[in-house]
Amino acid sequence: MPLDLLLADGTVLDARTGTSRRADVLIRDGRIARLGESLREAAEADGVLVYDASGKTISQGWMDMHVHFREPGQEHKETIETGARAAAFGGFTAVACMPNTEPPIATRDVVEFVTKRAEGLVVDVHPIGTVSKGRKGEELAEMADMAAGGAVGFSDDGSPVQHGGLMRRALEYARTLGKPILGHEEDLTLNPHGHMNEGAVATRLGLPGIPGLAEEAMIARDALLAEFTGARFHVCHISTATAVDIVRRAKARGVQITAEACPHHWALTDAAVEASAYDTHTKMHPPLRTAADVQAIKDGLADGTIDAIATDHAPHAGFEKEVEFIEAPFGILGLETCWGLTGRDLIAPGVLSVEDAVRKLAVAPREILGLDVPTLDEGAEANLTLFDATTEWTFERRHVRSKSHNTPFIGAPMVGRAWAVVNNGQFVEAEA
Repeated sequence: MPLDLLLADGTVLDARTGTSRRADVLIRDGRIARLGESLREAAEADGVLVYDASGKTISQGWMDMHVHFREPGQEHKETIETGARAAAFGGFTAVACMPNTEPPIATRDVVEFVTKRAEGLVVDVHPIGTVSKGRKGEELAEMADMAAGGAVGFSDDGSPVQHGGLMRRALEYARTLGKPILGHEEDLTLNPHGHMNEGAVATRLGLPGIPGLAEEAMIARDALLAEFTGARFHVCHISTATAVDIVRRAKARGVQITAEACPHHWALTDAAVEASAYDTHTKMHPPLRTAADVQAIKDGLADGTIDAIATDHAPHAGFEKEVEFIEAPFGILGLETCWGLTGRDLIAPGVLSVEDAVRKLAVAPREILGLDVPTLDEGAEANLTLFDATTEWTFERRHVRSKSHNTPFIGAPMVGRAWAVVNNGQFVEAEA
């Protein structure tokens, strides 16, 4: 049925301009019919569903540009449907899913399979195609064909492109297609099978370390390649202070480079591995780093070096994580806890304003991927997130909407809630 809904007495925030005002939002047939005041009485007389948005902010729908929905091939971890359910709970109306599936999103038919599976969901799912065939780093994938099928960018995420010449050619092709390359930045020759951040904690725990240098060296290489080719390059899940500085300096030179940061990289340090007694839910890639790196990420978010907030939502089944630390796969959930950690660690301490945080969630990801940013204009399709930045709550297992439960944040305090999303003619509340 067509969606007719009134969001009454909310604060409407345009994340593109940073402007806000108190208003009712009347949605008719899934589109914004009117923004104004005192619309409740007429809406109720017309039988329109009224949602009390007082105390809540209404913005353009948020987008997570880095998720792993595991379908096809690993549906025991997550499916497109369950991933979208988690995204909606977290306040997202769109995601971009990485291609390390089985088979990988390396051909047009798999790109189209993903978009087909997402039809009818409240969350838009945009596939990212591989850079290389099979993510093997040996030969370029059919990038133009995948772009024609709906791929919004290209990445071998999880399998960093080691061959500099291949990356150069990928950037050149992506430039002609108007698409970005998204890099999992890691020189694997500098990381001989590490499992956590290389440093004092890893030494005490007797675990092989992953040096920040592996990430930094690759970012430096790809920043130079992006500068040389004139292509757009995006740094995924940036995690070290030096990496942030490399991106900052490249931007100052005019390089078309962007970056994202994930909540776990500002909410936790490598000390969490020790404090949790080797809890595998603290194992992710890039790994948790040091307090100095956490501060650098916050500084990079504040000064605009880091453009977007993403989650690297990486579900794993319980039996996969319930093993010794060195045997466990990398990755944690992120969609359900993203806004609560953003509010707690960035907004409440004054690192970011609400407007800046929402821009990094709603506007920047779509601009980086070349997607249209939803508008709040009358007549536009309603693509909205309803949230606040002040509600204090505790994240519990019952809040997990993913198929998997691999998160270190069970029992963690949060600040700020996503309450509902509107998209694709649907209204979905994030039930507590």
